Amino acid sequence: MLDKEELLRLYNLDLQELLNISQMYVKKEVEFCSLINARNGKCSQNCKYCAQSSHYNTNIDTFPLIAVEKVRQAAQDAVVNRVSRFAVVTSGKTPDDKDFDKILAMIKEINKNDRLKSCASIGILNDEQAKKLANAGLKRFHHNINTARTYYPQVCTTHSFEERINTCKLVKKYGTGLCCGVILGMGETQEQRVEMAMILSQIQPDSIPVNILMPIANTPFEGYLDKIDEENVLRTLAVLKIANPKSIVRLCGGRTRLSKENQQKALMSSVDGLMVGNYLTTIGANPKQDIEMVENLGKKII
Repeated sequence: MLDKEELLRLYNLDLQELLNISQMYVKKEVEFCSLINARNGKCSQNCKYCAQSSHYNTNIDTFPLIAVEKVRQAAQDAVVNRVSRFAVVTSGKTPDDKDFDKILAMIKEINKNDRLKSCASIGILNDEQAKKLANAGLKRFHHNINTARTYYPQVCTTHSFEERINTCKLVKKYGTGLCCGVILGMGETQEQRVEMAMILSQIQPDSIPVNILMPIANTPFEGYLDKIDEENVLRTLAVLKIANPKSIVRLCGGRTRLSKENQQKALMSSVDGLMVGNYLTTIGANPKQDIEMVENLGKKII
């Protein structure tokens, strides 16, 4: 594993030199995934970036856990967009006991579609929940570290960084794949971006989703649009790939903050996964345009 000093040196190389190094590790295939927002809002946690937190008046529409049938239909629709992984995402710190069995049914419904692999992002887990998800056939669980351990108290105080790490360990304990990534542009330093890459190399997730903060009005981070520029996004993606060569580095929410040219540059140098379609409370890119972009680069969609 590369140490912090070496990763910082790489981070600050001439940009093209850095991208040339990360390009040695990027795959020729691009994995598409998408999600359904299965429960929205009224979250008890105070994550400063999040529209769904009940601590902030963001005026979003809130709704309880949706019907299993809606998940089935959305999963079928996702296949049209060349998606191979489909995620159920719910708001809240941890799955509600009254909803958990229904979430398991959603996962089983996705698994009936032989063109999709089931994913879920439903919060912090305990041992029994992680075991039940594995037994239900969940292929991959998504749970981000979000930022560096040293910066986490500036992002959220209602749960700890270690609670997130523990959930990642539980998921891997029961043999479920792990999707674990970050949000860039929340005020972290270059050194903390390198710290994220090092922590992820210890966790060894199958997939590393990288989000770029889309500041939400009435959240503490609403004025954070200038906390990262496109060049530093590219630098971070490259360092993440170099530190985690076996993981899929996936460009997700907020990637429309990058120009088309820089999205293409990322796909050629460090990114081998995309989340397509809309996100939880923000609009994503047009899936048809994503398909065209990837294929024009000579890459295969998987």
